Amino acid sequence: MRSKGDPLVRARVEALLQAGEAAWCAMVRLEVWAGVGNERERSALREYEAVLPNLAIDDDVWQAAFDLASRARRAGKTIPPSDILIHACARHHGTEIEHADAHFDMLATLDSAA
Repeated sequence: MRSKGDPLVRARVEALLQAGEAAWCAMVRLEVWAGVGNERERSALREYEAVLPNLAIDDDVWQAAFDLASRARRAGKTIPPSDILIHACARHHGTEIEHADAHFDMLATLDSAA
C-alpha cells in the first residue's frame, strides 16, 4: 500500500495479486487498515476487499495459534500474537505467507521442530 515501501516487497505482492494467488485473513486486513493513511490507499483497500479470498480464523486456527504461542515461549522467542495468528491461519489453510518479517521465519522454524 505504501508508495515508498520496499520495491521488492511491493513487486512480490503485486505479482501475487495479478496472478490471482493472493488471499488474506481478518488479522492481515486489520493490520493493513491500521496503516492506511490517505483516500487513495483506502480506495485500493476497498477494492482488495471485494476480490481477495478471506481465510477463516475458526476455533481450529485459534487452537493452533495457542499451541504455537506456547512453543514460541518455551523456545524463548518473543513473537507478536498477530504474527502467530496469521501464521497459524496460513498453515491451517495450506497457504504460504509472502513476507519481509523475521518473525515468520522463526515461526516456520518452530513448526518444523514440532
